[in-house]
Amino acid sequence: MKLKNAHDGLRTWLEIDEEKVAHNYHVFRKLLDKKTKLLAVVKSNAYGHDLFQFAKLQEKLGADWLGVDSIVEGEALRDFGIKIPILVLGYTLPEKFAEAVKYNLSLTISSFENLELLKKWPAKFHLKIDTGMHRQGFLPTQIDKVLKFLQKNKIKNFEGIYTHFPAAKNPAFPNETRAQLKQFLEVTELARKAGFHPLSHAAATSGAIVFPESQLDLARIGIGLYGFYPSKEVAAGFQKKLNLRPVLSWKSIVSEVKNLPAGSKLGYDGTEKLAVAGKIAICPIGYWHGYPRSLSSIGKVLIRGQFAKILGRISMDMIIVDVSTVKGVRVGNIVTLIGQDGKNKMTADELSNLSDTVNYETVTQLNPLMKRVYF
Repeated sequence: MKLKNAHDGLRTWLEIDEEKVAHNYHVFRKLLDKKTKLLAVVKSNAYGHDLFQFAKLQEKLGADWLGVDSIVEGEALRDFGIKIPILVLGYTLPEKFAEAVKYNLSLTISSFENLELLKKWPAKFHLKIDTGMHRQGFLPTQIDKVLKFLQKNKIKNFEGIYTHFPAAKNPAFPNETRAQLKQFLEVTELARKAGFHPLSHAAATSGAIVFPESQLDLARIGIGLYGFYPSKEVAAGFQKKLNLRPVLSWKSIVSEVKNLPAGSKLGYDGTEKLAVAGKIAICPIGYWHGYPRSLSSIGKVLIRGQFAKILGRISMDMIIVDVSTVKGVRVGNIVTLIGQDGKNKMTADELSNLSDTVNYETVTQLNPLMKRVYF
């Protein structure tokens, strides 16, 4: 689809720049050790970027693995034609183990309950080790019991073993992450001494950047592939070296324009009032689409290359913006919610800061029903 016609018939849409996706992919290929495989994390609708199209592009670029949250996502990708290995990172229901085998999906096994199911279903699996995150995973003190279970029951398809770092996003405090890595390496050594040879992986985006010694056999790269830094601290320390490029823009249109007299109250409950006469524009997006209600009277958008402040409360499906100083605004003008228009831009990071959240949440909560246009 040609970009200039991408928004025909749409009130709001997302644009994904494939060249920037490729740029970010190659940034991480260059960053990773040559022996380290790259797992592209595409869970949660590819962080809001479209599960199918983003996964297909990663496979085309050369990703070794894909990471999804659930069997449902994995099945959908297989039905879509994705051939490369897929690791299910989240919890798998017992009744879904048969489907994992059928669709050739690798499971995360992080509890004795699911470990038992491997006696019946010969699914490929990765053991999750809890070295301090305290979400999923076997504690290091349990690994002997786990390995003996695998040996006793002659469990096959032990494909990988991994952990996750909770504090790798802050380079100023490295000791916790390094202690976790040391503990994880001790666990992997026990697995090898027991006769197993799984892929070992510990680093997500921040770990791969800040702690290169944690890249191991495979690195799980998520937020970085979409052009975002995992934290302000990582951005401050590494953005000049990595130069990641956000790949997503969010657009809408002006659906109505009107002049209002001084004293006019705006939106639900009249929380904002015009001090002087002004011009407003209506845009047909709201918190249902993923624009945070917390940005009421705070957020701003771009119209004709200029910033326009949101007035009053954000509705479920509409926002009101002040266009008193924006010349020539008319119905049908493109509104940029995330992205660049002329010399100005509004980034997902800025939206996240204004709404007191993180870039992960801002992009993953973009409504999946909105059309994603890859160009």
